[in-house]
Amino acid sequence: MIRRIQLLLAVLLLALTPAAVAQDASFIVSDIRVEGLQRISAGSVFAAMPLAVGDLVNAQAIRAASRSLFATGNFDDIRIGRDGNVLVIIVVERPSISEINIRGNKAIETEALLEGLSGAGLAVGQVFQRSTLEGMQLELQRQYVQQGRYDANIETEVLPEPRNRVNVSIDVDEGTVATIEHINIVGNEVYSDEELTDLFELKTGGLLSFISSNNKYSREKLTGDLESLSSYYLDRGYLEFTIDSTQVSVSPDKRSVYITANVTEGEKFTVSGVELSGDLVLPESDLKRYILVSEEQTFSQQLVTSTEEFLTRRLGNEGYNFANVTGIPEVNDDDNTVALKFFIDPGKRTYVRRITFEGNQKTADEVLRREMRQMEAAPASASAIEQSRIRLERLGYFSKATVDTPEVPGYDDLIDVDFSVEEQSSGSIGASLGFAQDAGLIFGLNLQQDNFLGTGKRIGLGFNSSRYQDVYNLSYTNPYYTEDGVSRGFSVFYRSTDLSEINVASYTTDTMGASLNFGYPIKETQRLGFSFGVSNTDITAGRFAVQEIIASPRLIPGVDTFYESTRLPDGTFAAPEVPRPLEQLPQGALTMPSEPGFLDRNGSEFLNWTTSISWNQSTLNRGILATRGASQSLVFEVAVPGSDTEFYKLVYQGERFFPITNEWIFRLRTKIGYGDGYGDTTNLPFFEHFFSGGFGSVRGFESNTLGPRSTPADLYTISQPVTEIDENGEPIEVGGSDGRLVGYVLNPETGKLEFDTVRSRSDPFGGNALFEGGVELLFPLPFLKDRSKLRSAFFVDVGNVFNTKCSSNQVNCFDIDADELRYSVGVGVTWITGFGPMSFSLAKPLNESDQDEREVFQFTLGRSF
Repeated sequence: MIRRIQLLLAVLLLALTPAAVAQDASFIVSDIRVEGLQRISAGSVFAAMPLAVGDLVNAQAIRAASRSLFATGNFDDIRIGRDGNVLVIIVVERPSISEINIRGNKAIETEALLEGLSGAGLAVGQVFQRSTLEGMQLELQRQYVQQGRYDANIETEVLPEPRNRVNVSIDVDEGTVATIEHINIVGNEVYSDEELTDLFELKTGGLLSFISSNNKYSREKLTGDLESLSSYYLDRGYLEFTIDSTQVSVSPDKRSVYITANVTEGEKFTVSGVELSGDLVLPESDLKRYILVSEEQTFSQQLVTSTEEFLTRRLGNEGYNFANVTGIPEVNDDDNTVALKFFIDPGKRTYVRRITFEGNQKTADEVLRREMRQMEAAPASASAIEQSRIRLERLGYFSKATVDTPEVPGYDDLIDVDFSVEEQSSGSIGASLGFAQDAGLIFGLNLQQDNFLGTGKRIGLGFNSSRYQDVYNLSYTNPYYTEDGVSRGFSVFYRSTDLSEINVASYTTDTMGASLNFGYPIKETQRLGFSFGVSNTDITAGRFAVQEIIASPRLIPGVDTFYESTRLPDGTFAAPEVPRPLEQLPQGALTMPSEPGFLDRNGSEFLNWTTSISWNQSTLNRGILATRGASQSLVFEVAVPGSDTEFYKLVYQGERFFPITNEWIFRLRTKIGYGDGYGDTTNLPFFEHFFSGGFGSVRGFESNTLGPRSTPADLYTISQPVTEIDENGEPIEVGGSDGRLVGYVLNPETGKLEFDTVRSRSDPFGGNALFEGGVELLFPLPFLKDRSKLRSAFFVDVGNVFNTKCSSNQVNCFDIDADELRYSVGVGVTWITGFGPMSFSLAKPLNESDQDEREVFQFTLGRSF
């Protein structure tokens, strides 16, 4: 308050001084004094003034100085006067904005509103101008009107604060979006109102309007609908179609909208001729292949536009990146025909000066550069540049890759090609520590890195250990073993499994092996692969090994006596006779197995030399979580003649994406496999079987649990404790110190050794034929801006594993049969984390059998779907 009084007195002093500038007396400025400044420095005032000490000042100069200071926008009032030869400037600063509060907005985000205010000059720390606030208030009101919120209201309040600051409050009442009551098209005769309004995104109210909100008016949507209407006619030959006017009427309560479009259809035109003109830098026969319009065809603006794009792209592939192709129609109203002439202006042929990369913090430039199909100093090819970008995304190292082709300053025939990539996790690391009742302590460590140290080389290392299994593996692949893209890799593994520890198909395996593989590019999107491997598998059948592995019933090693006895009703045995050696068994006492097991036929140790040939084709847009394109592979593996087991396997796998919109996409996938033995090996070895169920297969079922199951072993019965009654009527056991008689039981009634089926659950055994498939609808999750690292999908999975050579008494075994396919539906999510892909799914099996094992919720780390 005191400062304002001082400022008022100073103004009054200037007005009363006899040397005031108002007397229009010129003088030489000896000094300049500025009063009234609070936030703005005196230097800023001097910099904005056209006057300085020593200048001759008159009334005209004073007016010019005043205008310059007002132009800064920092002052509400400026007074300039004279005190002797001192120029006195008294200013009243505009307040600064200390805070902006916006309340009530939902349709337009607060960040967007603040950004718009800042662009207009209203932001915290800036000078407050009420005219700007009022202009923004009107503009915001217009934006809500464009959204159909005609009853929206914007109220502003400016509250003064100490130190010449203000607090700006904006209260928004967004109102309600007006609904469309009627859409009327006037002037149409060829097509009905219903047919034309079906083209519109805007609709009148329907049953699902509360979900789609398609009956809510929006000026942007109406503009798009009118463009769709115009395109509909132009693509069907109505070259002179026009939309004469559009009326949008609002009801008095501002809640209903009525839309009317007045159109003139005109006549339908056909094409009388098509020709090329201009500078045809390529052979005319070559360019004509890209013309989609033909003579006597109904005129279509879409085909004209597509032809322009194709011709431009074709010229761009030859280095004419700034070519311009224009379709010029020559209309003949007499016979309703149009002659089309495509005028070609190729411009100068452009060359690439330099190719640069940005965003590859870890990956070496060399890894990106070897994917380039556009070379430096070569003509700039649009297709080669785009193919280079796609190849970068297919690597799987980057979530996205973009390219820019700026012109080189000072040249009209040179461009630079600048690639920008965004790196993502290209591997996975997983460790596990746990305890399971059947497996005991479980420890696992797995490392898979597809871009090891940024070199583009793939390295995998794994170690998993539990009570029943130890697995070690090491793999390495160099995708560019040679400069022309020949890959080379190897893998080494050792696996020791003792399934008798968990009472499952009792056998143990010790397998070690190694393989060497090569890959050769045969086309831009196709490769051939060759692999050579050797493995040695030693299988030891345990006491409870299932019948598919070793036939049963069978004698137990170490038991060499038998007793002739009779089983009593209570399950015990009558007092046996004296034990006798097995050599004295009566003829026919042993029950012979119905058929031999795999080890009975082929032995228990297998040294196999295998070779495989594979073919791969991929047009996917990304290496991980692709959304466009297709891929397929065919692998044929065979154990070469002379191996201990002779077999072959053929596997086909493919997937394809069908975009519905930019974010809603159909994905189809399939996997088909078949294998069998040949030569002396009659069946596919059981340790080479296919399995089905779980992620990448049929979700909703436990991993690898579908299809044929093993047959529990039949074991000859070892005699149980024998019970007798003593003189006191008490039961006593007759036998050794442990109360058990060691020996087999011979039933005198049947003359055969008695045996029992091992009471264990039938476990998955796999088969030699596999069919799996799936349909997925990929959909965007809301509230996520970057969806390149996350995929969500509704899915239907189908599949099972079959066996064309089931044993006679195998459980749940069936030949290839469509009725045995299993189905499931559900929803799944994959997220690319720093540790690799993390996937979740909720699935419901639709036709499970009693033998199938269901699993509604499934989770995996290191694998995507």
